[in-house]
Amino acid sequence: MKSKSKHGLSDRASDIILVALTAVILLIIAYPLYYVVIASVSDPYDVYAGKTFLLPSQFTLEGYKAVLSDPDLFRGFLNSIKYTVIGTVYSVVTIYITAYPLSVKELPGRKFFSIFFIITMYFGGGLIPTYLVVKNTGLLNNMWALFLPGGVAMGNVIIVRNFFENNVPRDLIEAAQIDGANHMTIFTKVVVPLSRSIMAVMVVFSMVAYWNDWFTALIYLNDEMAPFPLVLRGILISSSAMSNFTSGAGYLEANRISELVKFASMIVAAVPMLAIYPFVQKYFEQGFMSGAVKG
Repeated sequence: MKSKSKHGLSDRASDIILVALTAVILLIIAYPLYYVVIASVSDPYDVYAGKTFLLPSQFTLEGYKAVLSDPDLFRGFLNSIKYTVIGTVYSVVTIYITAYPLSVKELPGRKFFSIFFIITMYFGGGLIPTYLVVKNTGLLNNMWALFLPGGVAMGNVIIVRNFFENNVPRDLIEAAQIDGANHMTIFTKVVVPLSRSIMAVMVVFSMVAYWNDWFTALIYLNDEMAPFPLVLRGILISSSAMSNFTSGAGYLEANRISELVKFASMIVAAVPMLAIYPFVQKYFEQGFMSGAVKG
């Protein structure tokens, strides 16, 4: 006899409903990206006419050729890799060394420091005071201007602090203290090994943030130090300007290329993160306490 759920549905029927809902949600999330992919290799006028709902129309790679032929693109790509790697390491390290002391209930002034840090989530000096601070500290045209002013996201600190409090067994910390371990030893030998899952989350958050950040570089860095998204922005602006200052039949062609560049830029900017994420995803699936207790 089939088991019934509280609402009178069999387990099999419930599974079918859940699978169907998951498929619908996946379709809603994945289709916009798929649409941009097929739009980037289709004639833009067919795209706006609704002829590329599922398949490309008048297949073309002109948009990608226009984007990839820019001489500054490779330099921007290398810059973005450098900024993303350094920024991710910097952010994760600072988040951890901030979150761990706040998770220690015996920390003197713990409540004060927590409130002090939380205030920064709601109040800031604004762009001009921050720019003046960066300028007066000699960080203009220095990559550290991307990291130091806002490298510690307090929201992420709170997430990691709560993880330490709720998922790192207090018994393990007390056992380490009995064995004579200080806080630095406990942090490096106990807390960090048991927090790889949340570390993976912080790595992904930081990577995406630094890879997509172009506005900070626009304010503080020169053209030679421009990251990948900022270079793509320049290509997009120049393509739009070319179409705006062209008339007649040339306008139609310039506008077509400009629209192709828009779609191709989205894909080119997204591909690196999409390629890296599968290698990080497995850490999300690991148990928070995997390997913490061995019999």
